[in-house]
Amino acid sequence: MNRAKQTSESIELAIFLAMSGGLMDAYSYLLRGQVFANAQTGNILLFGVYASNGQWNHCLHYAFPILFFCFGIALCEIIHVHKIHFMHWRQFTLLIEILLLAMVSTIPLHNNLLANSLTSLACGIQVQAFRKLHGNSFATTMCIGNIRSGTHHLIHFFYEKDRQSLERALLYYFVILCFVVGAILGNWCLPHLQEKTILVSCVLLAIALMIMYIDREGSK
Repeated sequence: MNRAKQTSESIELAIFLAMSGGLMDAYSYLLRGQVFANAQTGNILLFGVYASNGQWNHCLHYAFPILFFCFGIALCEIIHVHKIHFMHWRQFTLLIEILLLAMVSTIPLHNNLLANSLTSLACGIQVQAFRKLHGNSFATTMCIGNIRSGTHHLIHFFYEKDRQSLERALLYYFVILCFVVGAILGNWCLPHLQEKTILVSCVLLAIALMIMYIDREGSK
């Protein structure tokens, strides 16, 4: 099994990123008008459904998060290309994500379009910045790719009896479990914290940021 060559690929970091990802989706969907922060496939589907009925006002609630998710990916790549001299570029993206979500916590519930757009911007940054776990491709803000990869490695283990395939499968399923835990945590917090629930994601990401200061090889 490949160990994490750098902290950005470690299971410790993946735990908190995936929990934050699950919480962000639960927050935006349950509290902010049934829009997904991470699951852009769902947003695209709902955009199409409302477009087919000519409900263009509803379409905007899904179009903007999709667009801002793309902006987040682009912003992350720009940061990566231009480099940050005072801290590692992935640490900088986490800091931006924390600040964005802190801003979301101040946005009242009647302005869900802005809140969801900023949350999706943060998600786009995260999905682009953190794409490997122990050397394997993975995602902390969505589950479909992890389900595919985990099941692929599990079937490979059954046929080839390759222990590494089993370990990889378990890693993917564990990240999915962490995502679910984040969603549960978000649902528990919503009745008490309402729009401030997203601050729990800030705490999870702040822990992830601290973990990133544990340098394994000097990230690239």
